[in-house]
Amino acid sequence: MPEPVQLTQPRPATWIAVFTALLLWSGFEPKDTVTWMLEVAPAVIAAIVLFATRRRFPLTRLAYVLILIHCVILMIGGHYTYAEVPAGEWVRDLFDPPRNNYDKLGHLAQGFVPAIITREVVIRLRVFSGAAWRNFFIVSFCLAVSAFYELIEWWVAALSDEAAEAFLGTQGYAWDTQSDMFLALVGAVLALALLGRIHDRQLADIAQDL
Repeated sequence: MPEPVQLTQPRPATWIAVFTALLLWSGFEPKDTVTWMLEVAPAVIAAIVLFATRRRFPLTRLAYVLILIHCVILMIGGHYTYAEVPAGEWVRDLFDPPRNNYDKLGHLAQGFVPAIITREVVIRLRVFSGAAWRNFFIVSFCLAVSAFYELIEWWVAALSDEAAEAFLGTQGYAWDTQSDMFLALVGAVLALALLGRIHDRQLADIAQDL
């Protein structure tokens, strides 16, 4: 009798196929090559890290799926540049906001996805004994990651005037940096509130498999 399939076990072939297809599409005649490289670099680094740790520290299915979704957001933004993603243009035409807000989706994911990854690491390594300090650390860590990314954007803008506007994607919004970090904060809190129980069940399952 075949063993039941564990829901926490990732399907590497599917993950790799989706990631590779989107990466190839994203890199085919992007709007700006330098911006594309800057935007997709975190996705490529994430894929390398996941491949290197797939046996020693496999993650839950939830974590792998969220990472892939975040990579897709990055690769779409890299292909068009965040200020010109068609989905953002459709929303602007529909609701008439003053700018293309696709980049805000990316910054929301910048808090949402790392929150689950960080939660998984600190729980499995038993870093904290209580949920309160654990959640405080997770939210603070995600906010720190967002702030560091804003520093990277600043450094890129200072070094390359040509790529700065497309990479920053401020679109003339004076509070772009602050709103980016706020959305990452909101994303982290939402992830903990909405996915905590699902994540706990998958963590319990994966603990039995290891």
